[in-house]
Amino acid sequence: MSALFGNYGQRRAQIVKGQGTVVEDANGKQYLDFTSGIAVVSLGHAHPAIVKALQAQSEQLWHISNLFDIVGQEKVAQKLVADTHFAHAFFCNSGAEANEAAIKLARKYTGKHHIITFEKSFHGRTFGAMSATGQSKIHNGFGPLVEKFTILPFNDVAALEAAIDDSVAAIMLEMIQGEGGVNSVTPEFATAIATICEEKGILLIVDEVQTGIGRTGTRYAYEQTVLKPTIVTLAKGLGGGFPVGAMLGIAELYDTFNAGTHGTTFGGNPLAMSVAEVVLEHVFEPAFLQQVQELSHYFVEQLTQQLPSSYTIQGKGLLLGIGCGETEVAPYIAQAEEKGLLLVGAGPTVIRLLPPLTVSKSEIDEAVAILKTILL
Repeated sequence: MSALFGNYGQRRAQIVKGQGTVVEDANGKQYLDFTSGIAVVSLGHAHPAIVKALQAQSEQLWHISNLFDIVGQEKVAQKLVADTHFAHAFFCNSGAEANEAAIKLARKYTGKHHIITFEKSFHGRTFGAMSATGQSKIHNGFGPLVEKFTILPFNDVAALEAAIDDSVAAIMLEMIQGEGGVNSVTPEFATAIATICEEKGILLIVDEVQTGIGRTGTRYAYEQTVLKPTIVTLAKGLGGGFPVGAMLGIAELYDTFNAGTHGTTFGGNPLAMSVAEVVLEHVFEPAFLQQVQELSHYFVEQLTQQLPSSYTIQGKGLLLGIGCGETEVAPYIAQAEEKGLLLVGAGPTVIRLLPPLTVSKSEIDEAVAILKTILL
């Protein structure tokens, strides 16, 4: 029996090596990785610039407490807030931690505890983030959740308007529900949220843990909508594979998180910041983001042309989904792995496609060819 807990449903392949979009298992078999570690390996596996930065930093300083100034944090924060309405950043180690920080910040700033979230959302597995998540399978077995979260139907303007009262501190949502089925916010819903937040003085928390850092073809997915969040949370692609999370906030929130109100031992350590700086130098370049948009267009075009119309193509950028109606996708994912393509689901009936942002058109062609053999 393993010395590990069995909380992960592990796949057959034991991956031991990766370069770009290609990974290799312990038996020497190669796969196209269209999971990217679940939207994490944004520049592909073992990107030379990331490797170089991490090696250089490892020879200088791995860790120092946040009681001291960590130079890299200011550099990365400046890159994250540049040309946005945000003013400040807080660094942590994961998306769940970033969302916990956002929940705490919103509650402390407003003095209110009521936060609205949505069905099929996913915000993390720590208690606050889990309570915000709109999926019962994430809640089951853990007893009473954190109070004052109201979970509403996604993209339902009437339900949202009916739930708004003076007790609401914040609305919290994803631009695309990556775990919940690759469901995008509709323009109508985004407009309704923007209006409600402005008229009622309600904070808006946008969880960009999966959609941020170029994944949808812009720096942040909210930039493709009318929304202007008060707080944004980030992780996954920010570190290109190294654990790092972040929360961005507007200037008015600065005094809420004064010394001692919130913290983390490892968050924003020099290793993480050295990697995040390199990722942002690449991904935030306009030409890079334009390439992501072009690759997305090509990918969607190939899927639409080569798969039957019974399958729906969902999402934006390189966060795409293949909706399979009522058909469970787990067998498809297992078959793809056998044929050399790594995929992940988004709920029971959607195949999620998350290649590195550096994927090539030829690799997209190869993935589509494998998908055809499985889905036709």
